[in-house]
Amino acid sequence: MSNSKKLKTSAAGMDKFRNQFLLIYFLLIRSTSSDTINASARITDGETLVSSNGVFELGFFNLNNSTNRYVGIWYSQISVPTYVWVANRESPLTDRFGVLTVTAPGVLAILNRTNGTVWSSSLTTPAPNPIAQLLDSGNLIVKDADDDRFTWQSFDYPCDTLLSGIRLGWNYVTSVETYISSWKSDDDPAKGEYSSHVDPTGYPQMLLKKGDIIQYRIGPWNGLYWSGAPDTSNDPTYFLSLQIFPNEVRYTEGIIGDSVLSMSRLNPNGEGVRSTWNNRTNSWASYTNLPVDNCDNYARCGPHGSCNAGTSPSCGCLERFVPRDPESWGRTDWSDGCVRRISLSCNGDKFLKYSAIKLPDTRNTTYNVERRSLAECQVDCARDCSCVAYTQLNISGDGSGCLFYHGDLIDIRAMASSGQDLYIRMAASEPGDVAGTSRNGGNRGRTRTIVIASTTSLVVVVFVCLIFFYVYGRRRKNDPIVGLFSATHVKEADLPFFSLPTVMKATDNFSNKNKLGEGGFGPVYRGVLEDGQEIAVKRLSKTSRQGVNELRNEVMLIAKLQHRNLVRTLGFCAQGEEYMLIYEYMPNHSLDLTLFDKEKSRLLDWQKRFDIINGIAKGLLYLHQDSRLRIIHRDLKASNILLDADMIPKISDFGLARSFGGNQTEAQTRRVVGTYGYMSPEYAIDGLFSVKSDVFSFGVLVLELVSGHRNRGFILNDHNLNLLGHAWSLYKEDNLRKLVDPCLDEAFDLGQVERAIHVGLLCVQNSPDDRPNMSSVVFMLGNEVALPQAKQPGFFTERDISIDHSSNSSNPTASHNQLTITWTQGR
Repeated sequence: MSNSKKLKTSAAGMDKFRNQFLLIYFLLIRSTSSDTINASARITDGETLVSSNGVFELGFFNLNNSTNRYVGIWYSQISVPTYVWVANRESPLTDRFGVLTVTAPGVLAILNRTNGTVWSSSLTTPAPNPIAQLLDSGNLIVKDADDDRFTWQSFDYPCDTLLSGIRLGWNYVTSVETYISSWKSDDDPAKGEYSSHVDPTGYPQMLLKKGDIIQYRIGPWNGLYWSGAPDTSNDPTYFLSLQIFPNEVRYTEGIIGDSVLSMSRLNPNGEGVRSTWNNRTNSWASYTNLPVDNCDNYARCGPHGSCNAGTSPSCGCLERFVPRDPESWGRTDWSDGCVRRISLSCNGDKFLKYSAIKLPDTRNTTYNVERRSLAECQVDCARDCSCVAYTQLNISGDGSGCLFYHGDLIDIRAMASSGQDLYIRMAASEPGDVAGTSRNGGNRGRTRTIVIASTTSLVVVVFVCLIFFYVYGRRRKNDPIVGLFSATHVKEADLPFFSLPTVMKATDNFSNKNKLGEGGFGPVYRGVLEDGQEIAVKRLSKTSRQGVNELRNEVMLIAKLQHRNLVRTLGFCAQGEEYMLIYEYMPNHSLDLTLFDKEKSRLLDWQKRFDIINGIAKGLLYLHQDSRLRIIHRDLKASNILLDADMIPKISDFGLARSFGGNQTEAQTRRVVGTYGYMSPEYAIDGLFSVKSDVFSFGVLVLELVSGHRNRGFILNDHNLNLLGHAWSLYKEDNLRKLVDPCLDEAFDLGQVERAIHVGLLCVQNSPDDRPNMSSVVFMLGNEVALPQAKQPGFFTERDISIDHSSNSSNPTASHNQLTITWTQGR
């Protein structure tokens, strides 16, 4: 016999011996171990539970050289220690005297040597005769011995590992999210920096986060698999499933059958790995790793950019788009992304097809699950000017449905396989019926040509502007509005230009009959363009000082904002001594003019008010989380909420807004600008502002919408509390109905009203840390979930009612802690 045959025979013999040994070992284990404990039994360190099929084992363990002891579940039949769940991941035992027990009424607990509780499970439904059982799926459950229903299960609280049967997602009834989070390190199972979530904002997708920052994204779900992930729909051994119910969104995946061990794990470095056990090599075989390459990095190429890992550079603009900042693009700084080379006009726009791409981020989308053709999706999208793209919702063949995008299209990449089609809104003058189908949805040669052409054009524009401003500057050297719209501002804003004669004709030479109001920046006029479109014109006053800064701030921010609950800016005018911004006209004007008018307020029934609350919340969520920059409005109030013809709210006036980039979440200023009654305590007193400052202002708005009263100047005969204090008192008395505006005549959903007030009080809590973020606010308003107890609001005050609180002086000032506070009134 040859040596090779001897070696093969020897290896086969070893495999046979090992398998026989493992079989005998597991038979012995199963003869001495159980899969269940009851209230009269306990598991001590050194003892284990083994599932009935012998695949999973539960007990105490430690990692490498650490002396910390944990209770967890691992694969029992393989030689490589593989832990799939850890109970006390945040609170390890320090010795081997721990005990696992289940006690009436159904709580699983880990006790230390002094019988102190180190970890315990939650209790939902009491179990008079509780038992804990390790199932063949790897799920540890607690139930009553006489009832098959679970009262608790480890699958609801996964760690870093996704097993078949674990449902990731949200239960809106219990307000519980199931997600996986990495270990801190290979030696420490405590929660690490990374977590993976099914995000239900917009249409569901998978997000991998480091802290609160998105690292990479898979999705959206297309009926068969996640867009941007490998297509496993033709693999008969593997399943993926996303189910969307009114009260729940849940995702599961895994191997079909139990002949192969499989798992998906989120490693401490943020890498997601899907693996199966290979008996031949006696090791885990990875067959999917995310991120795959740099193109998986979230928003690598910025808005309307597309990433292609097979090209250099990897980032390019989608066809018919050009770099927003050609200079930065040339330095391989793609964060600003791309813009349409021809701006949209809404009426007459068309849709072009982009193929073989990973669909963009869906957090700012809406969808229709009804069976609809692509042609019907296009009609629906065309009717909504905020809809910038659409695609087929479900490609499984069970009914299409429509997915509609609003705002910037972010995180697109070319897909060699399993890519999808996206139909993007383009100007009617753009040539072609179908966009090019290059793998990255773009054309790099064309992009380079456009960059050169754009750069050349920019040089000419800047040169002309320099000559203009030099001559003009000599004539009006000390005029504060000179240079407001510099070439840089115009380029960054990407706003259409309106000539002065056009604006003057539209407003009838700025006639007083067309004047809508006036603020610190100057007057606002209604106008009608030659094509019949109504506009609102914000005209900078020549005597305005702060208005110059505010208008410049709007120009710099406005192009970066696009949402159905934000006022849309149509363009600008800068000619001679005139500087103006042109907006869409809102026929129902500002919220305060209707809400605080005794007669007009009757037009706002409860459903309209609740819709306005939800609309403002979604607009604010977009500013804080979904826009390219994190934007703090800083002057959210009723007079800055405009209402369109359908009473849809639009947040307006970004003159005081500030943008945050990167991980910045808070800033401080020595000049506090805002409106009395809406400003948060930390901002008014210490100049600290953050997203939580806007949350406070939103909470005030909610209470005003429910009550019909302004927070500023609120007075009742039976006490001297402000509106926040009054609402807080009624909340403690469980008498929230008394806060409701009497003009609603009891025609409202009391549960919905109480939920709105409760959320409003959560938003105006004194400490910023206690206030929810806007994503939580939107969720709480839209779902019947248990709400946390509210704490005392900020500015919970009693006042001297002899003071005239209704005074409307335009710019009263005060000094707090050497901060100059400028109170600005409704614009």
